[in-house]
Amino acid sequence: MTKRTVQQIKDRFNSDVERFSDLDKGQEAAVDSTVALGLVASAALAVNPKAQSLLDLGCGAGNWTVKLLQQRPGLDVTLVDLAPAMLKRAQERALAAGAASVTVLESDLREVNLDRAFDIVVASAVLHHLRDDPDWHRVFSKIFQLVAPGGSFWMFDLVDHEIPEVAQLMLASHGRHLESIGGKEYRDGIFGIIEREDTPRPVTYQLDLLREVGFTRVDLLHKNSRFAVFGAVKGRG
Repeated sequence: MTKRTVQQIKDRFNSDVERFSDLDKGQEAAVDSTVALGLVASAALAVNPKAQSLLDLGCGAGNWTVKLLQQRPGLDVTLVDLAPAMLKRAQERALAAGAASVTVLESDLREVNLDRAFDIVVASAVLHHLRDDPDWHRVFSKIFQLVAPGGSFWMFDLVDHEIPEVAQLMLASHGRHLESIGGKEYRDGIFGIIEREDTPRPVTYQLDLLREVGFTRVDLLHKNSRFAVFGAVKGRG
């Protein structure tokens, strides 16, 4: 199946802001999304307790930024997303949550140009939109450059599996989760979006790639069904 274009994905997110603006529900189609929010905020601030700057790639409506600001207000925040409607909501929420400053960039993360590095970089449910291996390598290399020495990068995302039998097992698990929210019609709708838009990679692939591009320490915080929370720390040089 031909995947949707960047513009088509942008259009869908522009019309779906409310679904991604609930901190309590998180991204409910994803398994353990609220668990992921808490884990990332806690882990990022454990590694970088004196963080001053945050970059949120594919920020959506700003849930991850808000969660971090609840624990460390006063961060200088930079938000990147394809969808201007998402960026507007994320900016409003970040300022209300106590950001010292908010910079907004409407851009595909593959094309974003920034001339600084950040203490904490986060990416939630965005990297699965990457396509082939060179695309993944380019983006992970770019993210490495955007993390300040001693800083960290954290993500929560849909992942694939290296073992086909396990992949089928986890697909069924995700299906049951979706059915518990909205029945089989909702399940089929979400699976259709994944089929048309996403190209996830195994968490093992991504952990290896984080090391390959230069991160000195990587860790898996949580995995359930087809979703994983993991991160990496950049050496100080």
